[in-house]
Amino acid sequence: MSALLTPAPPAGTEMLPQEHQRLAAQVRDFADEVVAPASYEYDTARRLPMEIIAEMGRMGLFGLPIPREYDGQGRDYLSLCVAVEQLARVDQSIAVTLEAGLGLGAMPILSYGTEAQKRRYLPALARGEELAAFGLTEAEAGSDAGATRTTARREDGQWVIDGSKQFITNSGTPITSLVTITAVTGQKRAADGRTVPELSSIIVPTGTPGLTVLPSYDKVGWHTSDTHPLLLEDVRVPEENLLGQQGRGFANFLASLDQGRVAIAALCVGAAQGCLEQAVERARSRIVFDKPLGEHQHIAFTLARMQARVASARALMHEAARRLDAGIPFSQEASIAKLVGSHAAADNARDACQIWGGYGFLNENVVSRHYRDSRVLQVGEGTDEVQLGIIAKHLGFPGALAG
Repeated sequence: MSALLTPAPPAGTEMLPQEHQRLAAQVRDFADEVVAPASYEYDTARRLPMEIIAEMGRMGLFGLPIPREYDGQGRDYLSLCVAVEQLARVDQSIAVTLEAGLGLGAMPILSYGTEAQKRRYLPALARGEELAAFGLTEAEAGSDAGATRTTARREDGQWVIDGSKQFITNSGTPITSLVTITAVTGQKRAADGRTVPELSSIIVPTGTPGLTVLPSYDKVGWHTSDTHPLLLEDVRVPEENLLGQQGRGFANFLASLDQGRVAIAALCVGAAQGCLEQAVERARSRIVFDKPLGEHQHIAFTLARMQARVASARALMHEAARRLDAGIPFSQEASIAKLVGSHAAADNARDACQIWGGYGFLNENVVSRHYRDSRVLQVGEGTDEVQLGIIAKHLGFPGALAG
């Protein structure tokens, strides 16, 4: 009898191990009971709700893939994806705060940091007491990250950094403790004989003199996600703040972006699933011409297409996460999952708004927020064009990435 009363696992988790199903159910309930009721208020105020972030920290979400020795949960990367998906169903801003804080903030330190750096920074990040940011994009260096203009030079045992960064998530919250940035630290000879900039990664703690967090952007969506430009003027940090080997910053950040894309693909799946759930609810409750809206074939077929998009995107995301956890190449799979998932989210948001009609045009309706929020998914953490270029590269056409 008790088995009959056991709640069904969240959609799409039925074939996952029990531990993933339990995590998904826990985060789903938190999303529905705590995040969703507050989403419209914080979206309107354009403020990241730190009390919700603190609760996520107490739940251990910010430490899911971080080893226990650094106060993490010691779980796999798929666990992070499961959590991000459930949050994104109701609020993409909250989901991307977790995704960027871990996938782009903490994971580079875990992957490339010295033991001293890991022990200094990771425990507070894993507990959710602090957040880290990932400073790659610049005004002239987005998809072409190799065009970085920020520079760092050695002087008296320190790195002296000058430059600027754009669109940096989690860079100005009250608990942001560091930004890892890429900077040109010299020149090197490329395989084809050309002289190219040498890029390195450097950890810059917040509060370092010369690091200025500029006012947040007025964005179309992701209103509660903390996003700022950064200015670095004569910023000085110790030489030991170098993250990874000098000259390996570009390669390391590309690898970090591959990891991040798996989690952002999970966010896409969650957004698409959330739109589907809202559309199905409306199709069942709205009576049009004496029968539920969903009984009209056009609407039923629209819902079926929405479900197909979710199922396809989720399968691709799970495949990329499993490959990452297994330690086998996953770059192409991450790009495919992100490409397909971002379109699933955008298309489902459009269809959900249509099914909701005039009510879908109101900001208080979660589908309208998904409609705004989902647009950035085809741009952030690698545009559609970058994903297509990566996929083409794996097919044997590396020149596609250069246009």
